[in-house]
Formats: sequence, structure tokens, C-alpha cells
Amino acid sequence: MIAVDSSVIIPWINGDENPETKLLADLLARADATLAPATLAEILSDPHEGAAAAEAVAGFELLDITDGYWGRAGRLRAALRKAGRKAGVADALIAQACIDAGAPLLTRDRDFDAMVKLCGLKLYRKA
Repeated sequence: MIAVDSSVIIPWINGDENPETKLLADLLARADATLAPATLAEILSDPHEGAAAAEAVAGFELLDITDGYWGRAGRLRAALRKAGRKAGVADALIAQACIDAGAPLLTRDRDFDAMVKLCGLKLYRKA
């Protein structure tokens, strides 16, 4: 399974075509797309997307949250901040869910690049 970030889901919902939304279409065709729970919360909290967003993500499976997740996510964020990198709470939660599940993340958000280098997050890119 490949986790998909809101930076890809929102443009996909809006019908935007870019390399990442094309990858998402391929993942959906193979039933290989999933969401971190924090991604679902981000999408549903966007006041501009409303019912269309809720309907679009209704069929997505969610990554499981495992024991110790919250502590690991906090330590991940602390490591990023210590290294002087941007580390939003939602991004740290998404990254940790992906790391725990061994799921690469499809994203357009470059803030995750630091998590690849410092925390072991894997990104999904077309080969």
C-alpha cells in the first residue's frame, strides 16, 4: 500500500492533472492507495472542500495506529526540530504512521524531504 498525502488528494479531488495525481489514479486503479489517519483529518477539516472531499476519500483504507505511535511521532518531530527543520504536528503524525506501516508516501509537500533524510520515511515516486 502507498499512503497518499493531502497535497495530492486535494488537487485530485479538484480535477487537477499533475504527475502526482496521475500516480494516484494508477494507485486507485490497482487498489493500492491508503491514507494516514492524520491525512484524513486534514482533508475533512478543509472548509473549502466540504462534501466532495468526504465523498472522495470515503473508500480509502487507513493505516493502523500501533502501540507507542504517539511517542514515536513526538520524538520524530523533536528530532526534526533539533536539526532545525520544519516539523508540523500533522506532518510528523503522517510520517510516523507511514514509517510504522512500511508504507511509502506520495506527496507534493517538500517538507517531508527532511523526514526522509533524518527519520527513515520513504517517498513514492514513479520509477
